[in-house]
Amino acid sequence: MCGIVGYIGSRPVLPVLLDGLSRLEYRGYDSAGVAFMQGDRIRICKKKGRLAQLEQALSEADLGDMPIRAGIGHTRWATHGAPSDENSHPHLSANGRVAVVHNGIIENYIELKRYLCAQGCCFHSETDTEVVAHLVDLHYARDCAGDLMAAVRQTLAELEGSYALGVLCADDPDRFIAARKDSPLVIGLGEDGHFIASDIPALLGQTRRVLIMEDREIAVIEKNQVRLFDALGRPVCREPLEVQWDSAAAEKNGFEHFMMKEIFEEPRAVRDTLTRHIRRGTLELPAIDWPRALRQVCIVACGTAYHAGMVAKTVIEQLCRVPVVVDIASEFRYHDPILDEETMVIIISQSGETLDTLAAMREARRRGGHILAVVNVVGSSIAREADTVLYTAAGPEIAVASTKAYSTQLAAMYLVAFDLARRLNRMSDNQVREQIESLLALPAMLDAVLASQDEIQRFAASHFNAHSIFFMGRGLDYALAMEASLKLKEISYIHSEAYPGGELKHGTIALIEPGTLVVCPLTQPALVDKMISNIREVKARGALILGILTPSCQRAADVCDAVFMLPDVPARLAPVVAVTPTQLLAYYMSLNKGLDVDKPRNLAKSVTVE
Repeated sequence: MCGIVGYIGSRPVLPVLLDGLSRLEYRGYDSAGVAFMQGDRIRICKKKGRLAQLEQALSEADLGDMPIRAGIGHTRWATHGAPSDENSHPHLSANGRVAVVHNGIIENYIELKRYLCAQGCCFHSETDTEVVAHLVDLHYARDCAGDLMAAVRQTLAELEGSYALGVLCADDPDRFIAARKDSPLVIGLGEDGHFIASDIPALLGQTRRVLIMEDREIAVIEKNQVRLFDALGRPVCREPLEVQWDSAAAEKNGFEHFMMKEIFEEPRAVRDTLTRHIRRGTLELPAIDWPRALRQVCIVACGTAYHAGMVAKTVIEQLCRVPVVVDIASEFRYHDPILDEETMVIIISQSGETLDTLAAMREARRRGGHILAVVNVVGSSIAREADTVLYTAAGPEIAVASTKAYSTQLAAMYLVAFDLARRLNRMSDNQVREQIESLLALPAMLDAVLASQDEIQRFAASHFNAHSIFFMGRGLDYALAMEASLKLKEISYIHSEAYPGGELKHGTIALIEPGTLVVCPLTQPALVDKMISNIREVKARGALILGILTPSCQRAADVCDAVFMLPDVPARLAPVVAVTPTQLLAYYMSLNKGLDVDKPRNLAKSVTVE
């Protein structure tokens, strides 16, 4: 959730740190700061607000002519203590010797703070992170004879919870320390120095060679070398990973916002995801270790990925006749899930670092489930720990509101469903080839939807002041409605709910009043007559209806006040195409309200705390 960067090398340090922090803005933040070695002391500058406030403060600071040798930076998303200059990172020890940036949550910080206060430490913030700076300094001076690495290791042994850490020490100016547990951290290997970052996009433009740190590893970062150690202090040798993403993929490239750019990248992203796993009309997936006696499939995810799982549930059950449960990752561990060696667990995550999802995956493994991960980021924690990985090809997704990642997750899950149906002899090879042909036609349909975006733009211009908007659908359209409602809430701040078409009358219809907007995806011909009846129920209470229709459901147009027509997409594959107009609707609603589309309030892109 927070963003971390660090650099030591021959280049000017502050521009490198600020560039990295700017590339992490998409993660969401409420304050930013940097700590850097200048002469024999650590200097800190940190500000509540946007990165521009930090840049302004640095431009006004008297930095003198003395070179800056190394630095660490941070964007904070508040968890402990309100957004403020004092609570911003980096945090210093009382004597100014140690500076720390941190992502994660120190669960036992109250006990540690009580102990440190008894040792004479004075605290200047409400954060859990400040205890780390004081602990490292205490051990450095008292227990470790000035050995920074030993002081960090001793501190880590006392921490409970999750962390990604960057540690700078004034007495040891030619290096800094990085460490991680349950929170991502990446080391960048450059020609003129080395970097750390909490996410690969922060390193794009600096280097393509990275080391993905694993849990409980510690790294010593120096100008000319990087040394990696495990929790016991033993050296670790690992080959660098070559990042395939282009730095331009993390730029707006002429679009006003990343979200709109990423919506327009959906045809490419879906096409690349499909062609990565299809050769000459045949599925070529990784060797998925399906249980021999498959009893059930359990899909675990959060947010948008959870909604992709809802679509997958319907498709897998229809095609494979295997029961599927879809669990919200943050709840999964706490309801005593029924899993065994006859269960395939499918984990869906864009970043591969969502902590709730990672924890759920570990619990599923403990209970004997086979793990298939659908992720976008190569080398991420979930990808490394899964039995099998199916990578999507969304590329970097910078806007907080997920768009192309959802589309590619759907594409990947269709491939999984077809693969399983073939293995279970529920589909013949010819039937699978027919479905593949239909999948490969989806990018062109997405292009057609995007070509008609002006219709959605005009509609949004007339309805962006709505107080509350409902989404209503049946079958796959209900799963789509859930995602559409989330997207609208995320970036327009309009209250929104999604309900199955037949469920509104069981209570929620009491909220429908004259002028209430109800958006209805209508892509399932077998359910359209039922939906027409549901639409009439809310229209009788004064609702306005926007229908998003396929040609096979066109008869529902008569009960809609406005209609957006989709291409003639097969009903089973419709969510991939039908979601795009709802994303455009959310975008234009937000834009008309003058909101920050890419960085909505209170939200973070990569949720790496529980």
